[in-house]
Amino acid sequence: MGLGACIILIAVGAIFTFASDWELEGVNLDLVGLILMAVGIIGTAVYTSILRRRRMVVPPVAPTVTDDEHRDLR
Repeated sequence: MGLGACIILIAVGAIFTFASDWELEGVNLDLVGLILMAVGIIGTAVYTSILRRRRMVVPPVAPTVTDDEHRDLR
């Protein structure tokens, strides 16, 4: 699930929770909205942590020169 899908889940959940006055028998839209927002927030946190790990740059290791290699160069 990408970052865009997580943001959409948060937005749809907020609409269900705060901006709708629909009444469905057997379905609590406030609870459904809260669940969608929680899933979107958790998905955003997981996505950003994975993205941060992917972008970690490992510095290059300097080559080690031994005494034998110094002697060959002379």
